Amino acid sequence: MSDNFQLKEALDTLKKTGVRITPQRHAILEYLISSMSHPTADEIYKALEGKFPNMSVATVYNNLRVFKEVGLVKELTYGDSSSRFDFVTSDHYHIICEECGKIVDFHYPGLDEVEDLAAHVTGFKVSHHRMEIYGVCSDCQKEYRQH
Repeated sequence: MSDNFQLKEALDTLKKTGVRITPQRHAILEYLISSMSHPTADEIYKALEGKFPNMSVATVYNNLRVFKEVGLVKELTYGDSSSRFDFVTSDHYHIICEECGKIVDFHYPGLDEVEDLAAHVTGFKVSHHRMEIYGVCSDCQKEYRQH
């Protein structure tokens, strides 16, 4: 799926939910879609401040909150580091480097049967699940080998 198609779909979703599309919102969405690094609000702000000198970090946060409410963006919180934001595409999971904190997406058949089993065994009404895999990325492994 192309970035342009995803952007158009995201903008359509905003229109349908009555959210005004400002140039900042457009730029933040575009950045999130093209960025594979699950950026923090600060990183988004730094990437766009040249284009929008009047935009504050608070503006970025507020817009991310709006995107989160309409289901376009997921907030990823890991430990005490600042939240990272992920544009919601098809179901995917994350593998996280324990050294540098890099987060990489990988696709895996949905774990719906795990949700069904959990609901059946516990009587819970399951709303969602999250799976993370931890390890050391190839860049950090190279670092180790060099020392």
